[in-house]
Amino acid sequence: MSVERFTGQQRWVLGLIAAASFIAVMDGMVVTTALDAIRRDLKPPLSDLHWTMTAYSLSFAALLMAGAALGDRIGRRTMFILGLSAFAVASAGCAAATSIGWLIAARALQGAASALLVPVAMTMLGTAVTPAQRPRAMGLFSSITGLAVLSGPVIGGLLVDALGWRWVFWINLPLCAVTALLAGWRIERNDRVAAQIDWLGVTLLTTAMTATVWGVSEGNVSGWSEVTVVTALTAGTAATLAFFAWQRRALHPLVPSRLLASVQFRAGNLACLLMFMSMMGTLMFMAQYFSIAQQATASGAGERMLPWTISLFAVAPLGGIAAGRFGEKAPAVAGLLLQSAALLWMSALCAGAYDYGAWVAPLVLAGVGIALAMPAVQSAVLGSVAPADMGKASGIYNTMRQLGWACGAAAAVAVFSGFGNLATAKTMAAGYSAVLLLTAGLSATAALVSSRLPSAARSHQPVAKPGNNAPSKVIETV
Repeated sequence: MSVERFTGQQRWVLGLIAAASFIAVMDGMVVTTALDAIRRDLKPPLSDLHWTMTAYSLSFAALLMAGAALGDRIGRRTMFILGLSAFAVASAGCAAATSIGWLIAARALQGAASALLVPVAMTMLGTAVTPAQRPRAMGLFSSITGLAVLSGPVIGGLLVDALGWRWVFWINLPLCAVTALLAGWRIERNDRVAAQIDWLGVTLLTTAMTATVWGVSEGNVSGWSEVTVVTALTAGTAATLAFFAWQRRALHPLVPSRLLASVQFRAGNLACLLMFMSMMGTLMFMAQYFSIAQQATASGAGERMLPWTISLFAVAPLGGIAAGRFGEKAPAVAGLLLQSAALLWMSALCAGAYDYGAWVAPLVLAGVGIALAMPAVQSAVLGSVAPADMGKASGIYNTMRQLGWACGAAAAVAVFSGFGNLATAKTMAAGYSAVLLLTAGLSATAALVSSRLPSAARSHQPVAKPGNNAPSKVIETV
């Protein structure tokens, strides 16, 4: 059977979109190995340090679906170039930061820029290739994006050791500039598409996310009964309830009620939230643990994370194959339980002063576990809706993923602050051990939720029927 080859124009589109995704994903990963250097330079309290990660995820999550609609209204090529330009400006703001507040604000702008860039990039990719070419295009795109996950911690460590932490942001400027210039030259202009944006829904969702995450992260610092913490958590709860109430009345809701009618859709998205909370909570202190408890350099800490990233990258294609052959339930539950067991193993290693060699096996198992679960959970969510709702479903899934990153970082800081600190190797290990117990529990809970997913291949049909909303494009990010 002959394979439909990509045209020269299609290769340009695929290459430029993959480059933009590589920049955005790599930036998130390089920061994990720069956190300790940022802490030593700007000297922020621990309760503020995690916001360098959380601010990015929150603004990305809150604006992702709005970014897709804006791309349709303004023009996809135009929005692609604007997103790259905004990301470069925000990166310069991060690199020039002289205080943690400045850095956090610039990271929030980076997240907003990514919300403009990533969804429109995926729509451009989907429309640039034929249905027969799409699986191969998505496979190539996923491989390049996976390479960013794999290389990010190492690149970040090398940059920090050689040039300082600010260069993990400065490096984005030439990369964004070249990609934007080539996009203006090689990508054809797209027609604008009428698309409505639920701005009240976006506002309520942003308020709910920010207030809740801030309240969780500040609880251990200020005390859970402190007025500001109680107020934030109350405001977050009220905004969440108001958001879902509004979604039932809005003409163009971000989350149509017909999607929530599916048990599979709800279970898949909740599993996604818990899975990425576990993943981010684990990564939040991993590089710092290797730097403080095992005396590794920044580049050495990134290299010690490689067993996790390599196994994730290598096994991810098998997770998709397993979901197609056995249904989503088996690989999702097995993968999440495997990750939970690996995290419990690592927690025990923290309690005794073991050399790095003892960490390799559980790091590999954790990577294998998450690689099995991720494709299965995403497949379950997208398989639970009618074709016309694929764009909405994928946007909601990716929003839950980014929210999981933000909530996972906040929860990890709250637990770490209660059981340890960054002062010595012993207190670092005690705090990280407690964090790993938390993330193991989150992964196990995600496995329990995933038991509601389909247990056999093609055992489910989309139950959500499209209503009055216009069909939307599929938006997938890795």
